[in-house]
Amino acid sequence: MQSNENPPLPLTDTRRARISCTVKLWRSGIFWSVLSFVGGLGNYAFNAIIGRQLPDEYADTMGLLGFINFLSLPLTMVATALVHYIAHFRAQNDDARLQGLLAGCQKFLLKATIAGSILAVVLAEPLGRFFGFRRATEMLAALLCVLVGMWSGFAVALCQGMAWFKRLAILGLVAVCMRLLFGWIMTKRFPLAEIAVSATTFSLLANLVLLYWWKDIFQHGAQRLSPWNRQFVKFLLVTAFYVAGNWFFLQGDTLVAERYFSHDFPAAHKAYQSAGVLARAIPATVGPLLLVMFTSRSGGKEGQAVSDQRILLCLFAVGLACGCLGLITFRGLFVQFIFGQPNPLAASMVVPLSITMVFGGLSQAIGIWSLASRWLNVAVLYGALGLAYWLALLWAGHTPPVLLQTMPIAAGAAFGVLCVSWLWNLRRQTPATPATAN
Repeated sequence: MQSNENPPLPLTDTRRARISCTVKLWRSGIFWSVLSFVGGLGNYAFNAIIGRQLPDEYADTMGLLGFINFLSLPLTMVATALVHYIAHFRAQNDDARLQGLLAGCQKFLLKATIAGSILAVVLAEPLGRFFGFRRATEMLAALLCVLVGMWSGFAVALCQGMAWFKRLAILGLVAVCMRLLFGWIMTKRFPLAEIAVSATTFSLLANLVLLYWWKDIFQHGAQRLSPWNRQFVKFLLVTAFYVAGNWFFLQGDTLVAERYFSHDFPAAHKAYQSAGVLARAIPATVGPLLLVMFTSRSGGKEGQAVSDQRILLCLFAVGLACGCLGLITFRGLFVQFIFGQPNPLAASMVVPLSITMVFGGLSQAIGIWSLASRWLNVAVLYGALGLAYWLALLWAGHTPPVLLQTMPIAAGAAFGVLCVSWLWNLRRQTPATPATAN
């Protein structure tokens, strides 16, 4: 009798562990998404502060923030690969390679900070001139934000890889409060785009608190095996394609508008940047669901984990649709809150921009799923399509009407191509699973 009763126990423990893991995933994901939504409202309030206290500097401020994200791409590429491998090694209980990865990344980050600083200093002036920024001090403010963001981004990547989503959510909310307070006080005294950007730099300092848990990640005296092999480098290169494509699809249009509209269409430039901020909030608000899914899928691709990951993808898609519908319905009210008065031109721009961001968000979901699944061909295709999309905007978008007509068409076409490639890979991978299990 005892021999018949004992075998089910390990299965029960396994199920309990999986259920516990699933519950933690959902709790963390929902908690992070809710607080991110609250944080998004705070960032929306920050836009209202800038729109009302710096009406003539608003467009430049939004353009500078897009430029900062552009200069931060190299670190974002490394951080994304870092998140994937931290989650992967933790799921495999491979502490030796995890510690080797973290130790290597410490040294790499120091070198990347120095190299990135030099590169940013060299490229900031010609790029700033190319994209139409007016003052050298704007470039200095952007560079400072990039440098602070390097270490802040590293701390965030460590915690995301360790699945510490609640800590990230709380600190993200603190950062938004810091941004609001600094922006409200300082822009009142110094109504300049540089000061508005400095509010973002100040808020990034909140993320450095994550380094307080450094000892929970790094184990002194633990065995270390370097993971920096050919496979890791290959994945890092593919990650670079994904991150670049992400920026091209969701933020690249800000610099296109800065280049062509800042001097020739100042009123349309201001309206476009405000409409763009609102439209980009659609994928940004539900973005934490993708990040939780990415961390989960990087660690496991079997059983209940896959079902949870697919549900997260569905929730993300539903969130995009609801966000787009709500924004288009109340676009006039949202725009009025930013400037304190109606702006029909900006409200009309919200519609094509929202549709574009839905296509961009869906493409991002496919890209990040493929990256976590190591479907490297799809992730590379995502980056290539993003670049093609951005080049199309640069080529055609010399005036606001043409740019707004081009964006949803180009983004929709890119999503169609990417979706076909993703479905083809799904169909090819599914029957191969039993064969590759051994």
